[in-house]
Amino acid sequence: MLTNLSIKNYALIENLSVNFKDNLSIITGETGAGKSILLGALGLVLGKRADSTTLKDTTNKCIIEAQFSIGNYKLESFFAENDIDFEKETIIRREILPNGKSRAFINDTPTTLQLLLALSELLIDVHSQHQTLELADVNYQFHIIDALANNSAKIESYKRGLVLFNKLNKDLNKLKKDQEVAKEQYEYNLHLYKELSLAKFVVDEQEEIEQSLDKLNNIEEIKLNLSEAQAIGLNEEVGLQALLIAFTQNLNKIAAYSTEYKELYERSLAIKIEFDDIAAEIENLNENVDFDASELEKLNDRLQLIYNLQKKHNVKSITELLEIQEELSVKVDAVENSSSNIKAKEKEVSDVAEKIDVLAKTIFLEREKAIPVLIKKLESALANLGMENTRFSININHSKHYYQNGKDELQLLISANKGANFGELKKVASGGEMSRIMLTVKAILSEYLKLPTIIFDEIDTGVSGDVSQKMAEIMQEMSKNMQVITITHLPQIAAKGKQHYKVYKQDINNNIVTQLKQLTEFERVEEIAEMLGGKNITATAIEHAKQLLN
Repeated sequence: MLTNLSIKNYALIENLSVNFKDNLSIITGETGAGKSILLGALGLVLGKRADSTTLKDTTNKCIIEAQFSIGNYKLESFFAENDIDFEKETIIRREILPNGKSRAFINDTPTTLQLLLALSELLIDVHSQHQTLELADVNYQFHIIDALANNSAKIESYKRGLVLFNKLNKDLNKLKKDQEVAKEQYEYNLHLYKELSLAKFVVDEQEEIEQSLDKLNNIEEIKLNLSEAQAIGLNEEVGLQALLIAFTQNLNKIAAYSTEYKELYERSLAIKIEFDDIAAEIENLNENVDFDASELEKLNDRLQLIYNLQKKHNVKSITELLEIQEELSVKVDAVENSSSNIKAKEKEVSDVAEKIDVLAKTIFLEREKAIPVLIKKLESALANLGMENTRFSININHSKHYYQNGKDELQLLISANKGANFGELKKVASGGEMSRIMLTVKAILSEYLKLPTIIFDEIDTGVSGDVSQKMAEIMQEMSKNMQVITITHLPQIAAKGKQHYKVYKQDINNNIVTQLKQLTEFERVEEIAEMLGGKNITATAIEHAKQLLN
């Protein structure tokens, strides 16, 4: 439950701190005193967006802290999942800087507004006046029914299944679309793939062919130079080989006289051995050099094929042609195997659909059972609030469509007067009736959704007299199981609170500020008397106030 709210530098509030207790707490104050400012500040600490216009002093930051006692509400798993330290006395802090930026903290751990909102939904329900309109929203109507039906876990499972179902359907539609596009280009891609595949290219083939052609095209020059080199090297009298033999022999004769001569001999011997090897290779090459016209034609044809395909595909190497061949293979394979892939994906979609259909049917059946219970509770409670002729008709149909919370379609109709036709809630019920219905709904929900705290912001709008007394009794009953904080203008409701707080404005050094204080028993009598009779408090009003409090 909310145990403390501290506000600094927000709107008309300079510095305010108030402690709250359990059971039913009442907040009263004149119109414009700042009750909405309190709710605005609380809204910020619960995750609503803010800007620098909310600062009272625009040169300093605004700090809002709310302390919650949460030891009894089994929220440890939420904190663990979000890597936040769990504290039985949890403090949420929001800071708004003069530049409009804001920061949020949970137990001094920086956090996001999204996480703050998620936690606030587990801690507190703030019901403002405009939220009464939620009653006409079908999603909120499902929320009420599902609370009674205990459908929360089933709906979460259904939602997870629906996310997977939608993803698989998206994948399936992409496969089908890709298949259609691929089919249009299949024949052309198949032709290109076969053309490249039949060529049987090898990565370094082009360089080798170009080198071989260069050799064949210059065969005469190669033959001439090899022959001349052979003659120079192997001439018996003046050839390089004969001269190297003589050169080496001369050095060998003196090698024994010095290590220097020996090293020269060994080096010259190495040269002779290398030259002998070169000469032998030249002789061998010269014998085998021959012009082959058919080989030249074959290589020219092969190289031309390479050039033609490179130009066709706008590339410059065989490596790139092989990459294109692989891409075409994938495209061709995709079409040829797409039918089996689509069938496999359709099977996945069907399997997931079957599972979520079972969940959706279970959710529907639980809702069907909960609806008569809800109608009975609503009609019984509203009869005590002066709406004894009110009747509800809730029709639910299981459809083929997948919605976020199941496959059901809902229609909630109301008849507010005896003999009147059923109609839509927003068209049939008046403002006061909507307030009473919403209070009844909240009271019913409090039995099933174990929220620590609920705040009512003038839910008594449009009611008075005995009805307001009954509404106060409902809030009092709700406060036995949860913390209830009610902002009200009605003395009948104000008198039912265990604690009573007053919002008021104060002029401090020509500076109007909003204050909040807990009233003493005597101050409560005066406040309720003023609510009954106005500023001029009479003895009769005081006596009436005492009677209400007792």
